[in-house]
Amino acid sequence: MENLDYARLQMAFTLGFHIIFACIGMVMPFFMVVSHKKWLNTRNPIYLDLTKAWQRGVAIFFVTGAVSGTALSFELGMLWPEFMKHAGPVIGMPFSLEGAAFFVEAIALGFYLYGWKKLPETFHWITGIIIGISGVLSGILVVSANAWMNAPTGFDVINGEYVNIDPVAAFLNDAWFTQALHMTLAAFAATGFAVAGIHAFQILRNNRPELHKKAFKIAIFFGAVAALLQPISGDISAKDVAERQPIKLAAMEAHYETEKGAPLFIGGIVDEEKKEVSHKIEIPKALSFLAFGDFDAEVKGLNDFPEENLPPVSIVHYAFQTMVGIGSLLILAALIYFISLKKKSWMTKRIYWWLFALLSPLGFVAVEAGWIVTEVGRQPWIVYNIMRTSEAVTPMPGLKYSFYLYVAVYIILAITVAWLMSRQIKVLNNPTE
Repeated sequence: MENLDYARLQMAFTLGFHIIFACIGMVMPFFMVVSHKKWLNTRNPIYLDLTKAWQRGVAIFFVTGAVSGTALSFELGMLWPEFMKHAGPVIGMPFSLEGAAFFVEAIALGFYLYGWKKLPETFHWITGIIIGISGVLSGILVVSANAWMNAPTGFDVINGEYVNIDPVAAFLNDAWFTQALHMTLAAFAATGFAVAGIHAFQILRNNRPELHKKAFKIAIFFGAVAALLQPISGDISAKDVAERQPIKLAAMEAHYETEKGAPLFIGGIVDEEKKEVSHKIEIPKALSFLAFGDFDAEVKGLNDFPEENLPPVSIVHYAFQTMVGIGSLLILAALIYFISLKKKSWMTKRIYWWLFALLSPLGFVAVEAGWIVTEVGRQPWIVYNIMRTSEAVTPMPGLKYSFYLYVAVYIILAITVAWLMSRQIKVLNNPTE
């Protein structure tokens, strides 16, 4: 493999890990403050145990997210120096603001962790809210920088130089709102279902079922609401992509021929050599309607674009199908949960808890698939229609060693986090030990 391949692999691998840590770090503080508020209102010691267990989880993922995020920031300069040379002055503002949000989150977390019985109860609880809000703001700011890569604005390119820079216009680019909304809802859905699934499994094992049922209800509420809202966000995002990045839309659907009243493909096997999709289910005119709100609108196919500007179609299509398929499954699970609030007999059946236990990891699979669509679908550009990824990579040799090193570090980090979290679950289930 060439330097470019190793650079892409390293960025994909580290971002794939970081996005999970970041999502959990964004969302778990809200579970924690809801449980904390319930303890303040009821003085039920179960809620206090749950709050303190979740605060340890928040602390663990804050640290791991900080470590993996710092590594990513170094990678931008190490792997993509040409990108940072030109893009750094343009998108520096959201990264700077993200740093400020991170420090606010760190300060609030310090107050929260060490404020028990030392701070006024209401102020102590509010610091937990600040942790959650700061985490979400951090995520939105980073996504804004990524959105700029898909919708570059706020500068002019003259003689290969980026001039007339407007950092506010770059920050508020055409894609920032749709991407930030979609990513934030995805984080809440994925984390909500993951945490709820873990507690559902503990209920199946009959480990402190009263506590885990309360934990399940808090987590699944956030996850279910986000899952039900996600199709609205997805529709907004799809219409935005159709307008700004028609090649990405065509790759997502593996749509090769330009046509009016284009069908929507469900599933299908992509043959990039023959430029066709087999074994698919077609919904007539649905793609035209979903992309443009008109059943007879024209959708451009991949064959209308230069070959050198096409992304890897099969990867983008399969990732998109995975994301949508899992999202649909989570919507169904969300509806089952809300119906079960009326039909309480459902919660007495083991199959109910098995359903949510088995769904636990799928939200994060959908998040990873969504990022593959976003990043791979933009290829071969690192800055859409401005700079190719091959132009941004470092000329320094030996990136394979850096890749192997990062893989080893992140695997160790993942194992450490898994061990720490399993240990916290054991402590929660056996508080007297």
